[in-house]
Amino acid sequence: MTNYAKMILGIINRSDEHMTAEQIFQTLRKTEPKVVLATVYNNLNLLCREGRIRKVSLEASPDRYDRIVKHDHLVCRKCGKLTDIRFTDLCDSLKGQLEEEILGYDLRVFYLCPTCRKQGGEECRGGLKVK
Repeated sequence: MTNYAKMILGIINRSDEHMTAEQIFQTLRKTEPKVVLATVYNNLNLLCREGRIRKVSLEASPDRYDRIVKHDHLVCRKCGKLTDIRFTDLCDSLKGQLEEEILGYDLRVFYLCPTCRKQGGEECRGGLKVK
């Protein structure tokens, strides 16, 4: 693993947020001013391939990167805010239903966050009307 990959992994593992590549780049530049955005993307792809981090992709939003700790996500349909939630692991239930070994899953539950709920119904991401 490259030195930059180790630093990027540290940034992601210490973060309470689901950072975009741009946010990771800006954080890394504070200590490594010569780093370029392409280096960050290359190392994020490497870390994803190695299974050290995971990429969270949402429609109409930049990819975000997350640590490898079993959890799921609440996603606000209006503003795109991403929040960690923890459910009981579904692998055993899925294995029983499918009679196949389950390697893992990525669960996203969509809702309106409290801030967006207060603002009332408006157009949301994906063109769906939120009431």
